[in-house]
Amino acid sequence: MKKVSPIILTPKITSWINSYIFYIKTEKGLSINTIESYKRDLDDFFDFVNKEPVKVTNEEIVDYFATLKEIGMGNNSLARKCSVLRTFFRFLDEEDETLSLELDAIPSVKYKQQIPDTLSVEEMLNLLDSIPLTDQLSYRNRAIMELMYATGIRISEMLNLTIFDIFWDEEVIRVFGKGRKERHIPVAEKSLNFLEHYCSHYRELLLKGKKNTFVFVNNRGCKLSRMGFWKILQKLVDTAGIRKHISPHTIRHSFATHLLEAGANLRIVQTLLGHTSINTTQIYTNVDLTHLIENHRMYHPRS
Repeated sequence: MKKVSPIILTPKITSWINSYIFYIKTEKGLSINTIESYKRDLDDFFDFVNKEPVKVTNEEIVDYFATLKEIGMGNNSLARKCSVLRTFFRFLDEEDETLSLELDAIPSVKYKQQIPDTLSVEEMLNLLDSIPLTDQLSYRNRAIMELMYATGIRISEMLNLTIFDIFWDEEVIRVFGKGRKERHIPVAEKSLNFLEHYCSHYRELLLKGKKNTFVFVNNRGCKLSRMGFWKILQKLVDTAGIRKHISPHTIRHSFATHLLEAGANLRIVQTLLGHTSINTTQIYTNVDLTHLIENHRMYHPRS
């Protein structure tokens, strides 16, 4: 089990969080694992808003949950985080702190038994491992699925990836997202190995002598189409015995959810995905690539 790097908060924020943790430890009788989860949730929230608890507004809480939902976090995780914030701010109110928010206006999220648009880590790994490696097409399919789960890239970004966008020594890929916005994404080692094996041994077989710089091509040596990949994905899902409705975006949601639930920093995940929240534009543009790589390797299940 890899250690989670602590989020650095101001002494005042840390003091209030510690007071709350002491309160739930002594008066609520919660388990150690639950208490640790609550602390992680609070650390993540205050790292996001970057201000003292008494200055937090309802709008900032809504923005935080909108960002988590946009990234793809499931309802059960959202509901837990919401519950933690509600009890934390009620604790402050009972301590006679003057808050900048209205307690009754903190949004609530209901728990759900199933999250239809997200796979669990076990389901995702089963989907990958169930791809039979028998020919050039199956190796291509495994490389695609490994790359999409390792990076969280959009289907359009995967289809447009060229051989010049893979930086093998750095173990990163370059993608051009919406608005041709460029970003670099680390690739988990196990997934990179599948990509390298496909590119070294099977891509040329599919090209059949054609000149094409796209990484993923069909059996005629042409760029793989969106519809082509949809059909591939549905066959892979059927083979794996998964009964959920799965789309290419499900893989992207799973990537983000698994990182966040393992404790990865929200801003790092948002940067990896190339998201810019409507209400928090341009706040992730200066994240250092080395920091991205460290967080990705620390929290991704394939690392």
